[in-house]
Amino acid sequence: MDKTLNEFQSELASSAPTPGGGTACAVALGQAAALTKMVIELTLGKEKWQSGWIHAERAKIKVEEILVKSGDLAVQDSDAFDLVMASFRMPKSSDDEKALRREKIRQATLHAAEIPYNTACLSLDLLKLLDDLANFGNANAVSDVGVAGLLASAACKGALFNVDINLNSLPNEYGQTMRESCPKILEECSVSARKIMQSVKKRIAE
Repeated sequence: MDKTLNEFQSELASSAPTPGGGTACAVALGQAAALTKMVIELTLGKEKWQSGWIHAERAKIKVEEILVKSGDLAVQDSDAFDLVMASFRMPKSSDDEKALRREKIRQATLHAAEIPYNTACLSLDLLKLLDDLANFGNANAVSDVGVAGLLASAACKGALFNVDINLNSLPNEYGQTMRESCPKILEECSVSARKIMQSVKKRIAE
């Protein structure tokens, strides 16, 4: 997504249906990953924080991957919703046209659920890396770990809202894997986020 912050926020604030909450979640994930990358860079090579090097190195490749993918997901989320809207505009004069339109709507809606599902999964992946950075990374940047945790948690939970609203408009046989996984992702997100916040507060108080 190649836009200035002001351009994106203006589009988000407009009456246009896209970009919307799903794109905002992907952007929040990108910000969380960027902050995490900053903490990693502030930890690696600094003798004072040598105990955090192994955790920073372990997280670095995954965080860089999330940085790239979050930007892609921000664009894909808007594109997926546009595809849903296009399928609703398909002709429905005959029974065949109605059947084709119905199937296209379902497939587009399923795809529109898959994008935020991927955002939620990546957000959880990031959350699982943050507690070690909170405990062992550069202590001067531990508040940034906390902000990254809050952003990643919001991205995950918000993305799951978008998964739910799409799946709820589909017959139950669609998106079975997502339907089964979403409650588990939400629970893991909540547990991980609480753990990170506790670690951040403890490190700040030291």
